[in-house]
Amino acid sequence: MVPDRALLAPVRTGGSIRADGRPDPEFREQLRHIASFRNAVSVASLWIQTIGLVVAAAWIGHPLAWVAVFVLFGRAHAQFAALMHEAAHRLLFRNRAVNDWAGRWLLGYVAFAGPDAYRRGHMAHHRQEFGPDEPDMALYRDYPIKRDSFRRKLIRDATGQTGFKLLRSLLAGLFGPDPRSRRTVRSIVAVQLVLLAVAIVLGRWYVYVLWLASYLTVWRVINRLRAIAEHGGMRASSDRRETTHSVRQSWPARFMLVPYHIGWHLAHHADSGIPWRNLPRYHRELIAAGYVTADIEYPSYGALWRKLASG
Repeated sequence: MVPDRALLAPVRTGGSIRADGRPDPEFREQLRHIASFRNAVSVASLWIQTIGLVVAAAWIGHPLAWVAVFVLFGRAHAQFAALMHEAAHRLLFRNRAVNDWAGRWLLGYVAFAGPDAYRRGHMAHHRQEFGPDEPDMALYRDYPIKRDSFRRKLIRDATGQTGFKLLRSLLAGLFGPDPRSRRTVRSIVAVQLVLLAVAIVLGRWYVYVLWLASYLTVWRVINRLRAIAEHGGMRASSDRRETTHSVRQSWPARFMLVPYHIGWHLAHHADSGIPWRNLPRYHRELIAAGYVTADIEYPSYGALWRKLASG
């Protein structure tokens, strides 16, 4: 699935993009601006949206409304994870202490993730995709795979088999030998117990059950589909166009699958120091420079998934 080298056009000279796809210093300075206040609004908005789902379902009072909450909680997990990813890159807030605190307590722990351990692994991912320290290799190796194998993976995700396995692995860290890991897992559990307690006090204990169940099922499907669309079937290379897919973004995908511009993933890997708000602008410049062309960009996620499941 790696693009033919003949399709990897050289960058047009005279613009703001260098030969390796990175922006020149002046353009990079513009792109690297961190909008702390706007990001604070985004974090607050995410919490309001998530709570609003519960309020709306309680007001509607129909079982189908709670089914919708269950599905949309999967989207919420994707949103929390996307902003936690931004905090892991220290691009959410200019103040490092605020960035790390928000990444842990307002985003990561809520979504069953430890931002500090994630940061260590994720930086290895950026240093050398498909390298010996690649933490996500199990998610996107061996593609393209056969359609029935692809279906089995999604069934395991959708039925909670993958989620329960990962949750057991997480909870095993409660009494593990690494003190940093123990502190992180205990913080995650503490935050989850607070969420459960709030749900019980409000007489809606089942809301937390939906939150956990969606994490174990809907979010696992979303996470796999997103991850393989980022790197499935690619290879280690100094040219990021050979390590990372480029997919044309659509509103449905951005709503459910790749919130907060995380779908502009080739741009993110070309320069991982650019905040999420500026990735669309950077991607447009990559197209203008000829670094990204229609020959290597998939028209939709569906087209890419079909290719990934083509055997």
